[in-house]
Amino acid sequence: MTDPSATAAARRPGEQALTALGLAAPDPDPADASPHSFPGGGRWRTEIPSCEGPEALAVVLKESSRLDVPVHRISQGSGVWMLTDAEITEMVEATAERDIELCLFTGPRGTWDIGGSTRTDSRGAGLRARGHDAVAGCVEDAVRASELGVSCLLVADEGVLWTLHRARAAGLLPADTTLKLSALVGPVNPASYAVYERLGADSINVPSDLTLDHLTEIRRVSAAPMDMYIEAPDDLGGYVRMYEVAELIRRGAPLYLKFGLSKAPGIYPYGHHLRELTLATAKERVRRGRLALDLLARHGADGDMAPLGTRLPGALNRFEISS
Repeated sequence: MTDPSATAAARRPGEQALTALGLAAPDPDPADASPHSFPGGGRWRTEIPSCEGPEALAVVLKESSRLDVPVHRISQGSGVWMLTDAEITEMVEATAERDIELCLFTGPRGTWDIGGSTRTDSRGAGLRARGHDAVAGCVEDAVRASELGVSCLLVADEGVLWTLHRARAAGLLPADTTLKLSALVGPVNPASYAVYERLGADSINVPSDLTLDHLTEIRRVSAAPMDMYIEAPDDLGGYVRMYEVAELIRRGAPLYLKFGLSKAPGIYPYGHHLRELTLATAKERVRRGRLALDLLARHGADGDMAPLGTRLPGALNRFEISS
């Protein structure tokens, strides 16, 4: 367990100048700090999202080396079924060489389905898997991906999450498979966050518009790793919260810092017709990561990064699986 008071001593943006002008901010409340960390030490990890295939992955790996951006996880959003076996294998091998966790999205989702409710103003059931066959498609993707060496699966439905957690417990998926909850269904209160943890989530995306107090509330009931877009895509609000990174870590640890990209066209489901856009945005996401990490360093808050190559979430609370 890392002492959360270590990050409280970090300099806040503009602190010296504002203090000299009589505009000093109140000292942060130690009670707001998360008491949790990743197993093995460290309070934050990094993730580059929307890496839609081997070519985009190669761009991310090259740019992360050039800009010295440490990467713990790389995730994809179009889905397992949008990749060939050869493409998945190439991505697995490339990330394994760098000891980076690869996370692929599972199965059908309601927003691409034939159901009309997702196209209404209410958005209906959103990304959730509609009907038995959609759940089956998600399970098919999960089994196929794991057989090809993928160790992390992205999920956007509570029933699919619970089903894959049961499959993992039953040995149908490798025991060290991690299940990541999509930002598109992320919980917005501590009660729902705790439920997703108990359903089997190993890291849980929360919407990027949650307040700092919301993060503190969540950390009072759950130690499950949290994923958060430091810069969110436009369809998730387009929020840019770089100057809050140190405080997001202090409140939300253990936290995955996700470097998304606002003001960029959508690329899901990816195909070669979107190649140039996908490669350009993949490169810029890494640069956004460098900008956020530079801010942390300037404020003396860049310590407590989890060791590269670490991926497991530690002991979490689960619902009992009945026989």
